Amino acid sequence: MATKLFEIPGVGTVTVYKRRGNRSLRLTVSATGEIRVSMPSWLPYKAGEQFAISKTNWIVQHKLSTPVGLRHGQVIGKAHRLHFVPDAQAARISTRLKQNQIEINHPATMDASDPTVQQAARVASIRALRKEAEQLLPIRLRQLAMQEDFSFKSVGIKQLKSRWGSCSSTTEITLNLFLMQLPWHLIDYVLLHELTHTKVMQHGAPFWRELERHVPHAKKLRKEISAYHPVLV
Repeated sequence: MATKLFEIPGVGTVTVYKRRGNRSLRLTVSATGEIRVSMPSWLPYKAGEQFAISKTNWIVQHKLSTPVGLRHGQVIGKAHRLHFVPDAQAARISTRLKQNQIEINHPATMDASDPTVQQAARVASIRALRKEAEQLLPIRLRQLAMQEDFSFKSVGIKQLKSRWGSCSSTTEITLNLFLMQLPWHLIDYVLLHELTHTKVMQHGAPFWRELERHVPHAKKLRKEISAYHPVLV
């Protein structure tokens, strides 16, 4: 994926991504404050920079309202909850997955907001998401494939930065572990999207027609999923 960085006064660093499948400009601010513009590959990078400049007020307001850091009691995926445990006896940070709990033990002299504690919590949370994704997503993908008469070669789980999933020309499907952060109806939308690629690879009119045969409200769901991003929030 081709990228270019711009420094915009009052906003900060903006990363502009060119993606072949994009039809329009799209602006996002991640949970860590990263500002991204994704755009069609045929547009000049300057168009992405100007788009971000035109949205300066929105970016500033969004960054101010974006919660910072993982929180005690936060739900991670479908079955896990995050717990920060200060320990007067602990000399270092340790983590473990305990049934449906992600436990972050840290010295009592450190706060849960400490960057080192937060990084440990992030790594442990991603481990929990991977575990859930590996247990649940392949099963659901096979169910939908059987139900909708699709076939695929294999399915794998990865941590992807900007895509919910992908399908190769040899029908090898890759699913993003961050899918476990989505509601189930949007997970099904993504799975059926990738299954549709086993029949139609490119995002042209034939692809969207085929997808709508299996997902009647595909346009509505496509718009709904644009409000979500593959990050921990």
